[in-house]
Formats: sequence, C-alpha cells, structure tokens
Amino acid sequence: MSFPYRPLALATAFGLLAACATVPQPLQGTYSNVSTAGAQQGGAGGAKVRWGGEIIQTEPGPQQTCFYLLSRPLDKQARPESGTSGATEGRFVACHDGFYDPEVFTRGRELTVTGTLHGTVTKKVGEYDYAYPRVEADVVYLWPKRPVTVSYPPGYYDPFWGPGWGPYWGPWGDPFWNRPRVIIVRPAPAPAPGHK
Repeated sequence: MSFPYRPLALATAFGLLAACATVPQPLQGTYSNVSTAGAQQGGAGGAKVRWGGEIIQTEPGPQQTCFYLLSRPLDKQARPESGTSGATEGRFVACHDGFYDPEVFTRGRELTVTGTLHGTVTKKVGEYDYAYPRVEADVVYLWPKRPVTVSYPPGYYDPFWGPGWGPYWGPWGDPFWNRPRVIIVRPAPAPAPGHK
C-alpha cells in the first residue's frame, strides 16, 4: 500500500530544512561589505550595512534607543556567530526610533541590525575613548536565546534514565544499560597444609 501524500510530505520536509538556512525576511537585501574596523577610520558614511553581535548595553533616550554591541561575524542566517570562538570585529552602536526595554534587550543577547552608517560616537571603555561606528538602524532583529547544551563526561550515568524515562528498561532492553561494570578480583586460595 503506497502513501498518497509522500511527495507532499517530502516537499514540506525540504521546505522546512531550507527555511532553517535562510535569512529572515526583515534582514534580507544587499549591503556594503564595510567592516566595523573600516568604519572607524571614516569614509564609509552613508553605506548600507547589515551588522550583528552581542548587546553590551541598551540605552533608551527621549526619541530613540541605542544598542552598544560587540560585533561578531554573521552566519548564513545573518545571525551573529556564537561567542565561544572569541572572534570579534570591534564594537559599534545602532540606534532606532522608539523605546526598547533594556530588561528584554539585555547584555549578551544576540542582535542583527540593518541600516545606514552615520559617523562615529565616542564613548569611554574603561579609561579609553572608543570610537563606535554609528548605524541609523532600519531593522533591529533580536534573536531567540540559544538552547543550553550540557555535556556529560564519558561513563556518566543519568539517574533519571530508568523506569518510565527511557526506552532501555524492562522487557525492551537491559535495565543496567550504560552503567559502569564492577569486576571483583579475588586472590587464589592458599594451598592446603601438607601439599608441596
């Protein structure tokens, strides 16, 4: 018996996979290849850019909110690459009209913006005067938090992997699956007295 909706199911699966690797619609477009380091030197004013990174600070003002960001390279979805590699591209500030709550746009959240370069803003980083390239943002795209991954050391036994929690219990498998083995080595008995 054939499944009449198989082509539709396959098309849907491929569509979902393709959607996972595409740039979100608000961030699509053609942008200049100017880096934050290049923009610090000046001469790129008016260029359309798509930059992203981790929020350092969110500052709402009377008319607009400015986001100070640690710039990171963007992946194929235009999402800032994970900060674990340590790769950064300097800092920049992006400002957009309206109020954005600093309790939502918190430090460490990932943001991608599109907009036009508009000079630099000097702000202290410690005692250093840092020139932040300024983006007048058209789009401010806050990414969902990444799922937390937990790595267990080899041989780790999860105490919740047992009855009712996993497929390797009862008649379907070994209840002692993935538990460390205990091997007891006993010394050989001493020879009986009188034997050579």
